[in-house]
Amino acid sequence: MTDDTSHPAASSRAGDGTSRPDVAALAREVARHCAAYRDPVPRLAVRQVANTLLPYLAVCALMLWAAAAGHALWALPLAVPAGGLLVRLFIIQHDCGHGSFLPSRAANDGLGRVLSLLTVTPYDSWKRAHALHHASTGDLSRRGTGDIHTLTVREYLALSRWQRLRYRLYRNPFILIVLGSPLNFLVLQRFPSGVGLPWRTAWRDVLGLDLALAGLVGLLALATGGIGPVLWVLLPVVSVAAWIGGWLFYVQHQYEETVWEGPESWDFHRAALGGSSYYVLPRVLQWFTGNVGLHHVHHVNSRIPNYRLQECLDGHATLGEVGRLTLRDSLRCLGLALWDEEARKLIGFSGLRTATAHGA
Repeated sequence: MTDDTSHPAASSRAGDGTSRPDVAALAREVARHCAAYRDPVPRLAVRQVANTLLPYLAVCALMLWAAAAGHALWALPLAVPAGGLLVRLFIIQHDCGHGSFLPSRAANDGLGRVLSLLTVTPYDSWKRAHALHHASTGDLSRRGTGDIHTLTVREYLALSRWQRLRYRLYRNPFILIVLGSPLNFLVLQRFPSGVGLPWRTAWRDVLGLDLALAGLVGLLALATGGIGPVLWVLLPVVSVAAWIGGWLFYVQHQYEETVWEGPESWDFHRAALGGSSYYVLPRVLQWFTGNVGLHHVHHVNSRIPNYRLQECLDGHATLGEVGRLTLRDSLRCLGLALWDEEARKLIGFSGLRTATAHGA
């Protein structure tokens, strides 16, 4: 992670923490640039569905055949490419939720609901919660919707010993990502509570998907001679995709030089540009993750389809410099857990002593 204070995200955190007019103006200028890339391109959308969905179905079919034929262990390594393709399908569903993948709202919603059968993610519920996430990113007064629960240093120090232990366990990377991500996709999303929709709508959306999933799994079990081969494919593939997705979601906002503000100084465009990372991935990983590493561009304008994010980034020099994280940089994000309001950055539990000394 860079210590360079010349880029907009860093310069906005100096001094008393108020919003600097030049930074806000730059963020709005970047937003105007991004607006030119928001129109979907049906040709590119159809090509992306084809080059993702067809290979995914082919790999899963091969895994099912191998598992049903008694070669389950040979099928297991295929969960890695299948999981990567499932992440890419999730990004397509994600774009449909933003109404950005295809020109028609009905087409976006239809495709998104079909893909939810593969991603095991309720389309309308996730769409609503994710919209709230975009509307509140970087606002300390609106934490907790569609993001990773993050306390400030002051809030953490005010907790009891038992509450601190619970928070430390929650923020442990093994619990948060390795256990938590598959648990969220496979179990928690099967229930309508806490999905951000009115109760009746949530029941219809979530339970409708659950019934469709049960039907699909049942048909596949009949075709392969039992539920075992189906679970041997479903559980590893979804888990791999969940681990990748959970990690990506973590580093998109949980990095040292991110931006958080109180409601009195929060600015949507500045929070979008400075509070979302640019995860610089090797080309093959960027392809599998549907350009989601260009997350700052996505937050500046969520209507840009994923297949146009790189084009948008290449068209503006600032977008290539703000919030950059390499793979090596991102590993250091694992230890971050608290927002230090004095230093205006995320810190780890090991930095508490320094943080409290500065705040004294």
